[in-house]
Amino acid sequence: MRLGVLDVGSNTVHLLVVDAHAGAQPVPMASDKAVLRLMRYLTPAGEITEEGCTAVLEAVGNAAGIARRHNVDDLLPFATSALRDATNGAELLARVERETGVALQVLSGEDEARLTFLAVRRWYGWSARDILLFDIGGGSLEIAAGGNEIPTVAVSLPLGAGRSTIGFLHNDPPLPEQVSALRKHAAAVLADAVDAFAGLPAPHHVVGSSKTIRSLARLAGSTSEGFGSGERMLLGRAQLADWVPRLARIPAEARPALPGITADRTFQIVAGGIVLGAAMAAFDVTELEVSPWALREGIILRYLDHLG
Repeated sequence: MRLGVLDVGSNTVHLLVVDAHAGAQPVPMASDKAVLRLMRYLTPAGEITEEGCTAVLEAVGNAAGIARRHNVDDLLPFATSALRDATNGAELLARVERETGVALQVLSGEDEARLTFLAVRRWYGWSARDILLFDIGGGSLEIAAGGNEIPTVAVSLPLGAGRSTIGFLHNDPPLPEQVSALRKHAAAVLADAVDAFAGLPAPHHVVGSSKTIRSLARLAGSTSEGFGSGERMLLGRAQLADWVPRLARIPAEARPALPGITADRTFQIVAGGIVLGAAMAAFDVTELEVSPWALREGIILRYLDHLG
């Protein structure tokens, strides 16, 4: 079966085409990405501007055309926090379906956390036992923990890398007082969330997923021997704390010259690093492992489970 997963997120519209069947690892066949950075199109009232709506319609239409050319058997289209939280999100979803034929499913923040946790659990297996997961998107930070495929606790916080950049880091590069304000804000939001995890066993593995965390790990992390022929990518809190202030002194246009920093994440990588550092501090995490699987893989796995 050939599946297409269309992810309309806060930063990108990303199509992933895979060959898959129940009980097997999905094999990527094609990928297409449009960088929108939807947060920059939000008005003070929380509405996506007409320019932003047009960008979404064009990106979704193009992705749907690519999916058809790859002869996908089914397209699994979904949207996350940018459309979920926009005051005109429902109207834009209706326009997308009417003008492109794509009916986007809007995931709640908790859905995002649970589906990402499922993907991470399948990647690491049951031997990983209790897992604590951090996933940083453009609009929200998802945190989930537990010992099964469905997390015991799953929360979504308004601390996405794009949202945090727009809300706090107004200069390029950001001013020290802006960095400090975001760090304090993230710590306060996380302090309220930590209590929900208080009764859980200590995790055997702390895992980070998302392009932002992978980028930071390539920049500041390390590798160790993994399962099979692969390597595990690790990111320590001390290494992250060392790199984030340096990133904050570099203009966005110059950051892609650094290892792991891509053009589609360069504007929000500083905020992502600040939020991740605050999350690791709040949960007393000194090091995390980076999962190559995240939300899109979780969507595929859940779909295949339902078929089975």
